[in-house]
Amino acid sequence: MTLSTQFLTLLTMIVSGFYLGVIQETFRRFTVYWKGRLFLTYFLEILFWMTQAGILFYILYRVNQGELRVYIVLACLLGFSVYQALAKQTYKNVLEYAIQVFKTIYRGIERLLKLLVISPLQWIFLMFYRMIKTILFGVFKIIAWLCRFLFTPFRWVGTAIYRICPSSIQNFFLHVAGFYSKIKNIINKYVFKKDD
Repeated sequence: MTLSTQFLTLLTMIVSGFYLGVIQETFRRFTVYWKGRLFLTYFLEILFWMTQAGILFYILYRVNQGELRVYIVLACLLGFSVYQALAKQTYKNVLEYAIQVFKTIYRGIERLLKLLVISPLQWIFLMFYRMIKTILFGVFKIIAWLCRFLFTPFRWVGTAIYRICPSSIQNFFLHVAGFYSKIKNIINKYVFKKDD
């Protein structure tokens, strides 16, 4: 490596170490959301460090074709130490502020969507449901009235025929009605009450 390449590599690794401190702080801040899930915690931890190692090695490859030397590791540790000593608390404050801003924006968008989309849709569906219910209730009332209107003459005719029939036929109809009533009572007593 030329001297300029080594110098560029040194600066790049210091910046990469600083980046590693920032990204680790960010990752640690969000671990509270999956802290109770052991498998997810280990999986994300391994994934995080593998990803960061891949990023650092890619940066190193772009700078000096991937040559790894002791001073490169020390430069990375120097950048990480600079972050821990000088920028950690400031970044944590900035990160918390950014999270609060994001939460506020998210809640505002959520309320806006609820106000402009969800609430009108709920109102439309409720009105549609009430309209359909009212229409069906009206149709059923009309059908019931029509059935009563159409079957009333038949009932009148049946009542008139029953009255002019001889008493023996009237008694037969009464016996049939009584038999039907007994069967109905037996079914209600021995079938339906056993289910209760």
